[in-house]
Amino acid sequence: MASLSLNRRVLPGFSLTLGYTVFYLSVLVLLPIAACFIKAGTLSFHDFWHAVWTERARAAYLLTFGAAAAAAVVNLILGLLLAWVLVRYEFPGKEFVNTLMVAPVLIPETVLAVGLLLFIRWLHAPRTFIVLLMGHVMLSLPYVVLVVQARLLSIKRVYEEAALSLGANRIQTFFEITFPLLMPAVLAGILLAFTISFDNVTATLFWRPPGVETLPTQIYAMLRNSISPEINALGTFMIVITVGLPLIGGGLARYMARNQR
Repeated sequence: MASLSLNRRVLPGFSLTLGYTVFYLSVLVLLPIAACFIKAGTLSFHDFWHAVWTERARAAYLLTFGAAAAAAVVNLILGLLLAWVLVRYEFPGKEFVNTLMVAPVLIPETVLAVGLLLFIRWLHAPRTFIVLLMGHVMLSLPYVVLVVQARLLSIKRVYEEAALSLGANRIQTFFEITFPLLMPAVLAGILLAFTISFDNVTATLFWRPPGVETLPTQIYAMLRNSISPEINALGTFMIVITVGLPLIGGGLARYMARNQR
């Protein structure tokens, strides 16, 4: 009876969530994709390819993928080091550092964007690719640290202690024991950092170098005039990347975690 009562309470919430998910996917995802391929009742694949491969789109791809890939690599290195120190070591001010790491998640992007921009202006430094990279790392690093921390907490120290007792040094222990066990979290963190950098608009408007656009800011600038087939095509490309990568990464992370049991 208790199980039946619980199901009666859970099922309406599940149905509501499922309905919202279907609505979100159909209206916000499938409609732009359909609008980009369907033109006057016929499929226009040639128009789609021409729209996503214009000269200004190629420049936006280069900057967007370059910034996202660089942010993912930097976040991987910093995220691993910070998570390792915060989980494996005790030191004064550890709670403050933990709180400081989560702060960018709680502060609105516009505030962070303006703060970094004012700091760069105070240094009399121009807006360059490095500034954009710094900003994207600042936005996504907390997520990477939290994901790696959660995985690292589940890895028992006895594995590392056993390797050390058998003659391995700490570097060998990390790369041969700990790092393989961390791979699902590392993969999830890299894809999360890449996605956050790839589709960011609000903060990137403040940090991008003058005269250049990332793919999201390029779409935003084009929306000021009208909704053209090029916007639909670029939006479809972004949807495929931002939805496809997390799904693939989540599937791989679960597969790797299941094989490690």
